[in-house]
Amino acid sequence: MKKCTKTNDLDSSFAKSAAFRLSVSRITGRTLISAVAAVFVLVSPGLVSATEQVELRLASDLWPPFTNAADHPRLAINLVHEALNRADIEAITSIVDFGAVILGLQDGSFDGSGALWRTAEREKILLFSEPYLENRLVLVGRAGSDVTAARLSDLSGKKVAIVGTYAYGETVQNATEPVFIKGQSDQDNLQKLLRGEVDFLLVDELLIRYVRQHQKSDAAKYLQIGTTPLVRRTLHFAVRRALPGSAAIVEKFNAEIKNMLADGTYNKILRVNWIRADVDGDGQTELVPMNPLAASIPTTAGYKIPSPNASGESDEEPDRYFIDGETYEGWDNVPERYKLPEKVLQKPDVPKPFLYQFQF
Repeated sequence: MKKCTKTNDLDSSFAKSAAFRLSVSRITGRTLISAVAAVFVLVSPGLVSATEQVELRLASDLWPPFTNAADHPRLAINLVHEALNRADIEAITSIVDFGAVILGLQDGSFDGSGALWRTAEREKILLFSEPYLENRLVLVGRAGSDVTAARLSDLSGKKVAIVGTYAYGETVQNATEPVFIKGQSDQDNLQKLLRGEVDFLLVDELLIRYVRQHQKSDAAKYLQIGTTPLVRRTLHFAVRRALPGSAAIVEKFNAEIKNMLADGTYNKILRVNWIRADVDGDGQTELVPMNPLAASIPTTAGYKIPSPNASGESDEEPDRYFIDGETYEGWDNVPERYKLPEKVLQKPDVPKPFLYQFQF
């Protein structure tokens, strides 16, 4: 009986041992499968959500004052980074040659760009945001020049400087007149103008606002500045379509841009007292001040921001004011508590966003 009992004990111990090994094997198997699955999720791009994106690798070329290194004015990049930051999306922008920007977007070295003009070719690989700025290019000539041209065809026989790497679009590509002279930058083109090598430049309206504000005497002495935009190109944030969560990233960006238009952030980054944009989505534009204390009535129309729902391109729009979350029809209806003398809001220590070098 004892022997039989011992045998049964051994059999029982063996059975328990086998069961234990099987249990460990199953647990280990499950753990291994779980670990493999976890690794698969981590390395599989299609399964990573937008919120899990560690950091967007953006790239732009040097285009002051819109894009530049971190220690220089870079208005477009600052707008984009602020919107992404509000959406809890980290991003870093590298400044490289424009050819390297496009190549990096094609091969995946970069995830996107904060400042691109939209083209059909680029849309094949990139998902574009709604426009957050519009580059309106006006005619600039030497002092005394006739800059009243309403269209490019009015400049027959003239030499007009443009930047060689910029995608000006069909308006310029299809123009048979004038003669376009390609320069390396806006500064390079200004030098060509001052030396008499070209008759005119095409320059962004916002850049010209800064020149008039900060270099008023030089601008008046050397330049004649047109007021009619001859070329309009909307500026966009864009990410690679193949980037995991690309649609969600762009959707969040668009939402934060709308918030920034309404709360004065746009004004502060662009360094303009007033902007004009459709902040409430009703199809009509409103004038928005940098500060709820609106100062005096704008002496010029607010800098216009493209709005997808706003109708028409006309600059002659009714003056509706969006101040501190409320809309007012006409300046007379704006409460007096928001109105302060202009000098109260002046900040002479604010760094200048752009300066031309007037060299001959």
